[in-house]
Formats: sequence, structure tokens, C-alpha cells
Amino acid sequence: MITVLRALLALALLSCTAASGQAPAYSAAGIVNATDFSAGPFAPNSVVSIFGSDLTYSNAPASAAPGVSPPLQLGGIAVYVDNRAAPLLYASDTQINFLIPSDEISGAVPVRVVRQSLTGPTISITLADAAPCLFPDANQYVLAVDWNANNALITPDAPAHPGDTVVLYATGLGHTQPNLAPGVVPATAAQIQNPASFSLLLNGTAIDPTFVKYVGLTPGWVGLYQVNFILPGNVPSDPEIRVAVGTQTSTAGLKLAVAPPTQASTTQGKLNAVPAR
Repeated sequence: MITVLRALLALALLSCTAASGQAPAYSAAGIVNATDFSAGPFAPNSVVSIFGSDLTYSNAPASAAPGVSPPLQLGGIAVYVDNRAAPLLYASDTQINFLIPSDEISGAVPVRVVRQSLTGPTISITLADAAPCLFPDANQYVLAVDWNANNALITPDAPAHPGDTVVLYATGLGHTQPNLAPGVVPATAAQIQNPASFSLLLNGTAIDPTFVKYVGLTPGWVGLYQVNFILPGNVPSDPEIRVAVGTQTSTAGLKLAVAPPTQASTTQGKLNAVPAR
């Protein structure tokens, strides 16, 4: 009987600790692009991370299911952007990944984390029409696949070649046409709202716009975009790659794995158009 009583008291104490726990703690410096952990601004329909402490009650991370519209509550928490709940992709005690609602517009908006009845600080973040980010690996190569090689991952050991069609993945490219409701998983391709504002730069020089075949959402994924483009015939090995929408440009210093010219075919334009996949 005493053992059972002690167990009940321990459970009661744990419950009291949880109910009167610390409020979620984070600062403006801990709110970053989830793709490359760079500072803002952020764009509508982009994935953002909040790093802090006491963000959830559970030490077991919770994740939204791939291909399913993400929930507005996850791991006992909600994130409010512009005073409405945002779609959540991941939640742990120290990190939350959430989606800026796709119908937001540029300007300053408040963000706060609510864990049941406890509310963290309200932080003002800046939204821009676009805030392009590419996915870097540990060696600063971007995430891309080679359409001509059955969508094989492009790496230094399996580089792309001039004339190949590359599918480059990105976030933060902003509104699309049509523009999906917040958190809706795109079933089909949707171009960015103003394709003429987009440019892709290799070693600081924009490639011919006619080589860019598609810039828009990746069907089946929330918050993910792709750029389908043909590598020019004169591209050097491992060029720096950046993407820009209007005045906003992705982080410098990332590379695309491209074979040296002596090993590469110079055939251009193997494909005239490549659909989103």
C-alpha cells in the first residue's frame, strides 16, 4: 500500500511540475531558415526553425507525416504567426519547424510559441516576397538531382555534366500561381508568381533564362520548391550556385557538383522542357 501511495505521489509531483513548468524560451536570434539556418527575412510558404528551451513537454520529438497536410498542433504546442496557428512539421524540447502561412504578405509579423496555457515571448520577424534558400550538405554542395540520370543525386562522385537537366531543390521562393492555402500539400506543379523575377547564377553570372524550364512547387511536399534547368555548355567544374527572386538571393558559397570540362559532354539542351516531379 505504501509503495502504491509513493507511486501516486510521484505521479502527482510530475504532473504538478509539468503544469507549472517554465514557459517556452527563445529569442529573435533563434528564429532562422530551417533550410540552412540563416537569419531572416523569411517568405510565405517557407520552413522556419525556432531554437530554444522548454518548447515542448516531451523529450520525444514529434514530426508531421510526409505527404500529409501538417497539423496546427504538434507535441502539445502551437506556433502563432500573425496571431494565427501555423502548420507544424517538427517539435522537440529545443527545436520547432513550422511553415510560414502561404497567404502572408511582406512586412513585420509577430511570432509566438504556446505550450498549452504557457506562452513564450512574442518576437517580430520580417517577411519578404521571397527569401531563397538552398540545401547545403556538410561539404557545401547543394541538394540537386540529374534528370538525365533517372534523378540520381548529384554529388562530387556522381557529378552533373554540361547539357544535363538539373533539378535543384530550394525553399522560400514565395507565392505561386495558383497560390495554395496554408499547409496544403501540392498535388500538381505551380510556378512562382513572377517567373521573370527569377535568376540562377553560376559563379556569379546569371544563366540564359531560356535554360530555366520550371521554377515552382514540388508536388507532394509542403514548403518545397524546385528549379529545373539545363546546364550551359561552358559551365566550369563545381561552380558556385545561387538563386535569386527579385532582390533576394540565396546564401553565397554553395557549390553544384559538375564534372571538369575535360570529362564532360558539351552537348546543350538535351531536353527542351522538364515537368515538375
